Order: sequence, then C-alpha cells, then structure tokens
Amino acid sequence: MPDWQFRRPFLGLALALSTALALPLAAANAHGQASAAQLERSVHLRESWQYLTRDVAWPANWTPDGKAFAYRRTVEGGFAFELVSLDGLGRSAPFDHARLAEALGKALGKPIEPLRLPFTEFTYADAERSAIRFGLDYEPWECSLADYTCRKLAFPGRPRGFGVVRDLTVPADNHPRVSPDGKWSAQVEDDNLVVRSAGGKVVQVRSVDGTPGNFYDPETIAWSPDSGHLMIYRVNPGYARHVLRVAAAPEDSLQPQLRSQLYPKPGDAIDQEQPVLFDVASGKQTVIDNTLFPNPYELSTPRWRADGASAEFDYVRRGFQQARVIAVDAQTGAAHAAVTENAKTFVYADRRFVHDVDGLGKEIIWASERDGWNHLYRFDGRTGKVLNQITKGDWVVREVVRVDDEARQIWFAASGMNPGEDPYFIHYYRIDFDGKNLVALTPEKANHTARFSPDMQYFVDTYSRVDLPTVSVLRRASDGSAVATISKGDITRLVAAGFKAPEPFVAKGRDGKTDIWGLVVRPTNYDPSRTYPVIENIYAGPHDSFVPKTFWPFGYHSGGDKVMGMQMLADLGFIVVQIDGMGTANRSKAFHDVAWKDLADSGFPDRIAWHRALAAKNPSYDISRVGIYGASAGGQSTLNALLFHGDFYKAGFAMAGCFDNRMDKISWNEQWLGWPVDASYTAASGVEHADKLTGKLFLLWGEQDSNVDPASSMQVVDALVKAGKDFDMLVVPGEEHSVGRSSGPIDYVNRRMFRFFTEALEQGE
Repeated sequence: MPDWQFRRPFLGLALALSTALALPLAAANAHGQASAAQLERSVHLRESWQYLTRDVAWPANWTPDGKAFAYRRTVEGGFAFELVSLDGLGRSAPFDHARLAEALGKALGKPIEPLRLPFTEFTYADAERSAIRFGLDYEPWECSLADYTCRKLAFPGRPRGFGVVRDLTVPADNHPRVSPDGKWSAQVEDDNLVVRSAGGKVVQVRSVDGTPGNFYDPETIAWSPDSGHLMIYRVNPGYARHVLRVAAAPEDSLQPQLRSQLYPKPGDAIDQEQPVLFDVASGKQTVIDNTLFPNPYELSTPRWRADGASAEFDYVRRGFQQARVIAVDAQTGAAHAAVTENAKTFVYADRRFVHDVDGLGKEIIWASERDGWNHLYRFDGRTGKVLNQITKGDWVVREVVRVDDEARQIWFAASGMNPGEDPYFIHYYRIDFDGKNLVALTPEKANHTARFSPDMQYFVDTYSRVDLPTVSVLRRASDGSAVATISKGDITRLVAAGFKAPEPFVAKGRDGKTDIWGLVVRPTNYDPSRTYPVIENIYAGPHDSFVPKTFWPFGYHSGGDKVMGMQMLADLGFIVVQIDGMGTANRSKAFHDVAWKDLADSGFPDRIAWHRALAAKNPSYDISRVGIYGASAGGQSTLNALLFHGDFYKAGFAMAGCFDNRMDKISWNEQWLGWPVDASYTAASGVEHADKLTGKLFLLWGEQDSNVDPASSMQVVDALVKAGKDFDMLVVPGEEHSVGRSSGPIDYVNRRMFRFFTEALEQGE
C-alpha cells in the first residue's frame, strides 16, 4: 500500500508506509497532540459504540400485498430485521438471519455475521415473498428464501456512460416487444425497426433509414395501448470517451492490469435521440419535428397516453436551462409543449416531477421553482398554461409520494413549512389538486421518513433528530393519526459510554439576513475552559443539503455515519462541525442559485461567517486553527479552501476530489456549470490555481475510482510540484470512490487523517 509524501518538491517519492505503521504517536506532548492510545480509541470508536442502542429503527418497506411491513432495528450484538403484520401487529423474522448470512457470505467469498448483514433495507421480489432484493456496493442483489441462495443481478439492457452515451460494445436488449393486443412483434434488425405478425411470417413495417451511425434502439420501443402505433428513438451515437486506470496490485495477478471505463466528460458529444412514430396498419413513418426539443441532453422513454391518441416524453435541453413535456399526436405526428420550464440559471433536473392526470394529457402535475421555491402546479396539457398553483409558500416540496387522480389528492413531503423549526426537517402532507385542504400527517418536531402501504391506507413514520433517538409509528394515511408505536430508540447504554448529542447552531450568512444551519460535535470530555482547534467536515455539492438531521450515529437521511466520523475526530481534541452554506439545495431558488457557474464559492462566505459567529459565542472555539476535510465534491472544496481562503483555513484533508470540473463526469458538472464548457469550469480548478496553496494539505484517493477520474488528483499533484508546494499524498491501491470510508482499509485511512490533523492543528501551525 504505497504512501507517497511530498515533504520537499522535486526530491522524489519516498515510500513511508512502514515508518507510518512502526512509529505510533507518543503520549500527549507539550502541544496537546493525541497519544497513541487516544488515536486508537478514536479509530475504533464506531465499533465500540455502534451496537449500544436498542430498537433504533430504519425506515420500513411494505410487502407487495400491503399486509405487513419489514424494517431493521438495533438489537443486542448488531441489527435484526423484523416483519410486522398489519392484522394484530404480530412480529416475526422475515427470514432466517443465520442462513441468509451464510448464503450471502458464500456468494461474496467472505464471512458475514447474521446480525451484521451488509444492507439496511430490502424489498420482496414477488408477491409470494419467495426472495428479497437489496443493494450492495451500488449493485442489485437477490437472495432466495426457499433454498437460501444469493446472486448479483445484472443490470438490464445496454449500459450508458452517465446516462448519455451508449456502450456500443454491449449488445442492446433486442427481445421482441409484443404489442398489447398480441398481434404484432417489434424488433431491430440491421439497425432498422421491423414489425412482424405474431407468428413472425408477415413483415408489416420495416424502416430503411437506420445505419450503424444512425440506428434504431430497440430499448426505446413503446407500443400504444391500442397497438395501432409505436414510437422508437433513432440514435446518432456520441463520443465514446474511455478513462483508463492501472490496477497496480490486482488480487488475481502479480502483474498490473489496465482497466477501461466509458466516461463522458463535460462538452463531449452525446447520443442524439430522434423520436420516430410508426403507424402499424399503413406502415407510415413520421420523424417528429424537433423544433421544440433541440439539442437534448435527455429524452425520457416515450409514454403513451391511456387512450392511445398521443404519446409524451420528457426533454431537458443541454445546459439545463429548459425542461419540457413534449406531446405527440398519434395520427399526425405533430408535437406540442404540454409543459415548459425555463430558468436563467438551471432547471434542477433530478428534482423534476411530472404526472399525467388520468393518463390522458389534459391535466399535468408539474414541480417548478418559478416563484422562487419548489412547488407543485397543475397545467393544461393541451395549451401548456398553468391552471393553478397547488402548493405555495416560503418552503420546499421535497418529494411527491402519491397522486390519486380519482380523489384528486396528492401526498407529498416538504420542508420549511413549520415556523420556528429547522427548515430542513422533512414532514408529510396531503393536499387537493386545487390547493385546498392541506393536511399535516407528521406532527412531531423532527425529521421524518414515511413509507406508505400500497393501498395508501397506512404509513410507517420513522422520525428522529440528532438529539432524539428514532421513533417508528404506524399511522393512518388519511389524517396522520397514530395506530401504534412500532419501536422507540433506547440510548441508555450509549449515554453511559459518553455519548452527547451534536448541537445544531444557526448564524446569519454572507448577506446578514439568511439563516445558515450547521452542526457542532464536541469531544466527549469537552472542557469549556479549554480552547479547541476547529475542523470542518465539508460537502457543498449543489445536488442536496448535507448537515445530518436524523439521530446519530444511525442517520438514514444524510450523514449519520459521517457524524460518527466527526465524533471520532473530535475526541482527539477538536471541535468538529458541518455546515450547509448557500449554493446547496432544499432552501429557496435564490439560495441554491449561488452555485450556478461558481463551484469555487462552496458557500465559503457563509461558512466563515458561521464560524466567526460561533467563536463569538463560545470562547473555546479557536478559529485561529481551522482545518477542513471532505470527499468527492467535498474534496474539491477542501482544496479550494486552502487555495482561496488560506487566511482562514490552515489544513485540509482532501479525498477523491473532482479538482478540475472539466475532468469529471458530464452529468453532475453540466448540471451546475452549464454547456458549452466555458471559463466557469476553470475558475474552481485546483490545477489552474495550485500556486495559491497555503497551509497543510493531504491528498487521498482510490486508485480505481470510477466516479471521479483519478487522473484529476494526479494532475493537481503535478501542478503543486511545479508550483513548489509541499503536501502529503496517499493513493490506495484497488480502492473505489469510497477511498476506504465504507469498505477496505478504513482504519488505516482514518488513522492517517487523524494523525494529519493532530500534527497540523494541535501544534498551532
């Protein structure tokens, strides 16, 4: 496991792993550095504390028939899944934990403990509950409950690099798509669409304009419900950029291996999809005029309306400043915009919501930030005009759970509606299409996750705060009234071990008006008469907000495990904080827009103001010694703290950073920096600004990172060396984007980070 340290530029690479392991930290010295024993205690704190709670529950998942729900809870020695029957609330195990652990361990090639199953939720694969499915390391798995065998599931269809460039080395799923009436079968042959009779003898439709460079994609075939038409996309393929990575120490070979990944980057040519309509009876082909959807970044798979008279698809223009629902008449092929959303900055593509009422295209429910907050609107799908705004106020719709067309009601999650409460707390509501009869379903002042039964009669409400252990309650979906308490967290033993809840802190941001929310984690032996260096855990990605709101250390919304890591670091003699500055999501549109074309901002003016406000209130908070750490986008922000705000931040531990946005994945970066690639991409580049580095820097990344091109980190190294800057660096062989945080050498990585900060900050440097 190589560990290269650049103590002096141009003096070469020194392998220092053996020294790092052989020379543990001495006992606390005159500068207050942590002793070896203190360091080891922090490294293993998660393991020591993680199993001290009882009945701390995770969100539930319902059985397909809605007669029961299952959830995970803490028990003696670990975690166990429990199945609760709606009839009588009887409880049982949903599966044999020991047999499942044995089967999964066999499939993974490593031992799994029955009370340490490596997933937090599962769903049933079928109505008979014969198998369960869950995610493991970002891949789908299935385990049979009949014979207890486990297997990794294959992703269906042809892969696409970040959703926009097809991997043409993998064959498309070209199985026959049978029409709803069973009379016809559609496939692609020699790049052209072919429709045959069910028996396969009569060719009814055959296109002739498909070529390898402009082919029909069988995975986009969509039949009309009356079987009279189908729509398919003809594809002009984009640029198949591949990132190459060397596996220096592969487990199955002495010699290094070269690995390749389809990895489109900002500005690359992407697949261009052209909708084409076919009339089955006549064989007529209509290429849909793309005037209303030019230069698409994304077209969704076509959806036919219930009456078969028209089809629709979602469109996002490249650059993310326009989104539309495009409707196409089945008879004429004429297209019109059923909904149009324009933005001067960005349309937040991942938070779009569209629902076609009754499936007929006459009314469409749509989420929009056009009034400055994310709300729901009802559109006339024929004219594209707003019929009425459904939700309204200085708060944010976070998710639409269910739309009931017959009752004309919507169940949704929102945050910021309740005065005097943390504006990020999620609550659940029901409202009518006309915006009337708003019903609050989750009254407790906490952060909620609701899982509704298939028939929408009940839901399991799992709620908590950082200072409130998790409570799980069965409620009626009609009014939120409680049916029964399912579980209630008990932290008696955790408190006895020294646990103290993190403290929310609110201060004004850069404008002197906007509340900025953060979290403070202090050492378990905190002494207010002492002064403590400060370390900020940063993640400023515009795609969400990140300060944990659920109970520590088992947060299921955002960052429970990260808070555990913050406590581990705090116990070495620091105050560790996390802050959501401007530019992050889940507040107003104006709050979010700060990130547009300015990822270097990272909310730093708000963060520094927040730090100063806490220091003014708490003399033990020493902002003359502030460190910062983060991973991925947080790694980029960490480096930028030392490049652009080195007068405030003195040390940074940057992990797996996307240090130059031109080097990173296309999807995330074009969403926030737009298209075409312009100067905003280089404004936040650690490569371009490496000469500005001040303070202590440690760079860490995984050799096999498939999320962020690891060459981005090495390019920063190159620029820092050329600029004559001292820094430390560690590349972890074989590791992914998690760089040891969720798997692999986690203890080693933690030990290196903890040592770095005790050396960089405790000595007052």
